[in-house]
Amino acid sequence: MTREELEHVLRAAAAIVQEQSFVVVGSQAVLLPHPDAPADLLASREIDLYPAMHPEKADLIDGAIGALSSFHETFGYHADGVGPETAVMPADWMDRAQLYYIGPITAICPEMHDLAVSKCVAGRDKDADFVRTLLRHRMIEASTLEDRLRALDATRQPVERLVAWASRRAQEAQA
Repeated sequence: MTREELEHVLRAAAAIVQEQSFVVVGSQAVLLPHPDAPADLLASREIDLYPAMHPEKADLIDGAIGALSSFHETFGYHADGVGPETAVMPADWMDRAQLYYIGPITAICPEMHDLAVSKCVAGRDKDADFVRTLLRHRMIEASTLEDRLRALDATRQPVERLVAWASRRAQEAQA
């Protein structure tokens, strides 16, 4: 995916839901702070997002420009309308979030360590690759990632297991 494609999805989503502010989560959020991110971080062809003020409108995005839509068939990429619960991050992640402006649209993007936390929680192979690449390219620091993981609610998340998982990714990134 490219930054231009992400901007196209944001403009299309804004037109569909008549909103101007979106939270962008998932791997392609990396394009907001890092438009020239390493190619191995940009493999996904979908943008995970939801309207910041009305997350319930995410279903409209999914239906109009989601997977298998005519938008997807035409352009080869799509939106995945998600909700605030989709990406598990520390409770205070919005304090560190950054705003990006695409014309009249505001994209709210988690800070990269918080985004990496959500990938650690998801824990799929592609998430491990993503976290390893962030670490290898020094886009995040292992110690800060661990601190953010420890900030998760331990009654809801297996924090120690997640810290161990992230530690293994950091070791692999150095190899």
